[in-house]
Amino acid sequence: MIRFITHLAKLLEAYALSLGVFGVGAIAFLDSSFLSFPEINDILIIANSFHNARRMLLFSTSTLIGSILGCALLFYVGKKGGRALLRKRFDAGKVARVSGWYQKFGILAVIIPSLLPPPTPFKLFVISAGVFEISWPRFLLAITVGRGIRYYLEGYLALQLGQHAGDWMRQHYLTVALSLVISVLAIFAVYLLLRKKKPAV
Repeated sequence: MIRFITHLAKLLEAYALSLGVFGVGAIAFLDSSFLSFPEINDILIIANSFHNARRMLLFSTSTLIGSILGCALLFYVGKKGGRALLRKRFDAGKVARVSGWYQKFGILAVIIPSLLPPPTPFKLFVISAGVFEISWPRFLLAITVGRGIRYYLEGYLALQLGQHAGDWMRQHYLTVALSLVISVLAIFAVYLLLRKKKPAV
């Protein structure tokens, strides 16, 4: 299975390189909706940015837009009838835990998984956002922040590390992602603290 995914990733990489900016966006849409290509968006951003450094921002932005649109489709499915889909595709215990996280943390339950690498079940959090009726603007903000940090960081690393960026990401991305998660939580904690200190009008 791993060999098949690796082979498929190489084929998609070559295909996306031939399509350019729109290619990576289309694959990001497919990956973020009903198909799953583990790490393919990360691979394509790094490969495209390395081969065409001046268009790094375009590749990262196209991937981000594709991912947002794919997640929006899953969110809509979750909102319209996602409970049956959750029961069918995911373990009941996981669904219950995610429900608790949404009740406790709100949009952080989208931002944090969007920063983490596979095998994080990100689609579970996206569908659940629709099922548990997270507001559309908050959901959109969470996806944009989480995926935006990830994809632009990968483009930057491709410019700094060149062809070695992919290997570096595989070795260190979990550490980087956890650092980003801690930073997001710290910012959120400061926001809550300042909000509590704000005098009532």
